[in-house]
Amino acid sequence: MASYKMLVNDVIKKADILLEIVDARFPQETRNSHVENDIIRTGKPFIIVLNKCDLVSKKSLDDSKSALSSIAPTVFVSGKDRSGTTILRHKIMEIAGINNLKDGDILVGCLGYPNVGKSSVINGVTGRHRAGTSSISGYTKGVQLVNAGSNIKFIDTPGVIPFDEHDECMQGLLGIKDATHLKDTLGVALRMIEILCAENKAALESLYNITIEGQDTYGIVELIGQKSNFLKKKGEIDEMRVARKVIDDWQKGLLVA
Repeated sequence: MASYKMLVNDVIKKADILLEIVDARFPQETRNSHVENDIIRTGKPFIIVLNKCDLVSKKSLDDSKSALSSIAPTVFVSGKDRSGTTILRHKIMEIAGINNLKDGDILVGCLGYPNVGKSSVINGVTGRHRAGTSSISGYTKGVQLVNAGSNIKFIDTPGVIPFDEHDECMQGLLGIKDATHLKDTLGVALRMIEILCAENKAALESLYNITIEGQDTYGIVELIGQKSNFLKKKGEIDEMRVARKVIDDWQKGLLVA
């Protein structure tokens, strides 16, 4: 805990502008108010970057922008297809101009939880594969300085803001742990189904070729199991097989909230 705070504080101290990278599917859960307050106390400008916006409906994005724009400028980005990265670059340059930072290199510090896609966002802005990326959490082992052109240099950091080790549901939702490493596999899958029923029920129905008509989350697991023929020897639904399938599809981006 102490080492993460030291690293975050060091990045805040060195950077001219800060980016807080959050997951667009879970903007509130992947924000860190303590880090935001630390930035605000320094008086340095920061931008909230909602990454993975390709996995979220337009309504959800609009709701997030409405909720977050009073805290800091908000930019939507997809590290996967680089949409929004040009807007982010322009926003960085705009803020640099307002704060008279254009005389030398503009150091942009990137902070966020593991697996929110910090390195992917940097690569999207630079237009090249300059920051090492991987779907495996913790791939960025140390701080890297990445030249993005236009006098912009990113300070890329590891996923230094830790989740509570017991918050297994969020670790599953963000893909920090896959289905084989989750203890409550069914519980995490049920949470994913609950989110999808609230945000994009059609995605569930389309992917698994089912029709949801008032079933609870367990009932939807049964539907998926029946349709996918995930059965045990006595014809019972193999709930764990369904759960692993749902988690895998979610983490591959096949289920869009």
